[in-house]
Amino acid sequence: MRIGELAGRTGASVRSLRYYEEQGLLASDRTPSGQRVYGEYAVERVLLLRSLYDAGLTSSAIAEVLPCVDSPGSMETDAAWRRMAAERERIDARIKDLVRTRDALDGLIAVNRRHRESLAG
Repeated sequence: MRIGELAGRTGASVRSLRYYEEQGLLASDRTPSGQRVYGEYAVERVLLLRSLYDAGLTSSAIAEVLPCVDSPGSMETDAAWRRMAAERERIDARIKDLVRTRDALDGLIAVNRRHRESLAG
């Protein structure tokens, strides 16, 4: 199937599909004129990639996790688990930073409200 059909069947943009290929996460064959052609396997692969991105993994993290999918074994599964656990820790740290930022903003909003009330009173 051509890239447009793969995009339509998976909900991924053509640009995303090109990016996945550029990152080594998706492979295609080329026609003599250079157009990308994908096999049926690509539909499930793209849906998997989208779910991994939706879970917050970066393309480099996904590249480290994919061997577990492509060649399942205990070593690959353990490596994938470690990488996903590390990504979860990274996301937890980011959430904590965002909560601190939100709390700081709440403090500034409260100061602003008090200031506005003092001007009105």
